[in-house]
Amino acid sequence: MDFLNRYKISPNVEAFSTERDAVLPYYVVQPHQVHGCVIREVTDPLTTRDELEGVDALVTDVPGVAISVRTADCIPVLLYDPVRKAVAAVHDGWRGTVQHLSQKVIEFMHDRYGTVAADVLAVIGPGIGPDSFQVGQEVADAFAAAGFPMDEILSDRGPKAPTASDPMAGGLHIDLWRANEWLLEEAGVLSANIQVAGICTYKNNDRYFSARREGTKCGRIINCIKLL
Repeated sequence: MDFLNRYKISPNVEAFSTERDAVLPYYVVQPHQVHGCVIREVTDPLTTRDELEGVDALVTDVPGVAISVRTADCIPVLLYDPVRKAVAAVHDGWRGTVQHLSQKVIEFMHDRYGTVAADVLAVIGPGIGPDSFQVGQEVADAFAAAGFPMDEILSDRGPKAPTASDPMAGGLHIDLWRANEWLLEEAGVLSANIQVAGICTYKNNDRYFSARREGTKCGRIINCIKLL
């Protein structure tokens, strides 16, 4: 097994998310993320992580340049513009999501490559699912202040009632998958062009790293996209 969760987007791109024990099939450009909104274009296939300090999204239109974001519960969003032949990898933790990072990346691609959102194909990869993403009131308030449809992404499951089988039972829960899908739709990406992996990293701890379950020093999932 190569432990790569591969996405079927187009024969012109290769995209995957690594599972535990995966070995990358080639050099992959990885940024040093900080839960911000800095977007960087990459043209050198051997760009180092040190060169991408404080960057949370990468874009390129150069074939053979494999770009990625690193996650361990945060939501990876991979984008492909089949018309202008450009790709992007976006790190959407809850902070990046609240800052509408995916929309900013599409705007960046429009300015740099002429990308039209309706042409974009998108994948929302493995990340913490709504049953596991229990949040405090301040996080819920941040989403509300940022204009998200709270009736679609927030659920109040009553008093917190953690159990051995479900440590996240009860409380407020945010659906980051839906939040990022909504961001893409609001940017103009067609619903039919959005794939949601629906894989919860917290619940699939045997396959994927989860910072919430294992701590922040755990390994990272590499979510990669490359023009062929």
